[in-house]
Amino acid sequence: MPKAAPRRYWPPYRRLQSAVGYLVGYTHGMAKVMVSIPDDLLERIDEAARSREVSRSALLALAARRELARRDTAVVAAAIARSEARFDNAGSFDSAALVRADRDTRR
Repeated sequence: MPKAAPRRYWPPYRRLQSAVGYLVGYTHGMAKVMVSIPDDLLERIDEAARSREVSRSALLALAARRELARRDTAVVAAAIARSEARFDNAGSFDSAALVRADRDTRR
């Protein structure tokens, strides 16, 4: 039986995509943006991308997703203030008094 012709990949990055499981190269459906980043920060980004074996774009996208997933600091501050108000209105938390009160209810 004759061997099948080797599979040709076009565009060329498709072969790498099959090997690594994600798209490499030009990506349709994604916006291209220009941003200004200090040179020292860009060096650190590039070093981190190399050490993690991802593209600069992938690293920046991950960082943006993580930052956007963080809770808004104003919301967190409001929740903390509500908790502090509840504790202020809760009365004494003297552990000896609480143990004594619990013990007295068991007699």
